[in-house]
Amino acid sequence: MAGGTAFYFSYAVCNLDVKYLLMTALADEEMQYVDRLRSKGIEIKVQSSTHTVFFENIYGDNPDIRTQNVLAKADPFAIEPLQNIEAQIFHLGPLLADDMSTDLIKALSKKGRVSLDAQGYLRKVENQKVLPVDWPEKIEALQYVDILKADESEMAVLTGHPEVSKGAKLLTDWGVKEVVITNGSMGSTIYSDGSFYNIPAYRPQVVVDATGCGDTYMGGYLYQRVKGKDIQESGAFAAAIASLKMESPGPFRGTEDDVINRLSQPF
Repeated sequence: MAGGTAFYFSYAVCNLDVKYLLMTALADEEMQYVDRLRSKGIEIKVQSSTHTVFFENIYGDNPDIRTQNVLAKADPFAIEPLQNIEAQIFHLGPLLADDMSTDLIKALSKKGRVSLDAQGYLRKVENQKVLPVDWPEKIEALQYVDILKADESEMAVLTGHPEVSKGAKLLTDWGVKEVVITNGSMGSTIYSDGSFYNIPAYRPQVVVDATGCGDTYMGGYLYQRVKGKDIQESGAFAAAIASLKMESPGPFRGTEDDVINRLSQPF
């Protein structure tokens, strides 16, 4: 099935009141997925690639834990197609370490705020297996990142600190303005300007599909931040939309009213 940041993030925001452009890279034979997204009213620019990234996700009884295989890789993103694009926030969702260069992050930081999901930079593919690795260029790159999203295990790999309090502070020392640390059903923590914001998770009525919850969370979070909401309120909205996404297979297909209704329910 279709997936990845481009897919789940786009569905998360397509029914929200925000102007959004997707820049993606995939092989010509997968263009039907772009056509489907465009049919939802999503504006898309495509960078042609020899292959499309192809992940195999394997879940056990705990939906917070998965193993991954990579069966195909896409070509890296080029800077040139982005030169004439303007935005308040550029959200980057590399799936693998060589998808997006540090030069691309630096170039976009001159045009707007940069939001980054760190997961792709922490993946090494060896015999098709995804192994956790550190990001060699993190110190150089993170000074250009305004908002960083990572789960707790990714934060530990990045910083060497399994404790959120220490890891998040170190990431801000490296230049990040807002650090978003997710922990699945245990909620999330956001650190900015010396303050921690604890965001409880909303319990889904049923757990059907956990893939893409982090991308859905960030779609909700950045939507609220663009609208001028504070960090606590934005985090709560993000947690609610991620909860709704888990209740059905595939991406979030609800509305803002659905999210607001979930916000009124207990955690």
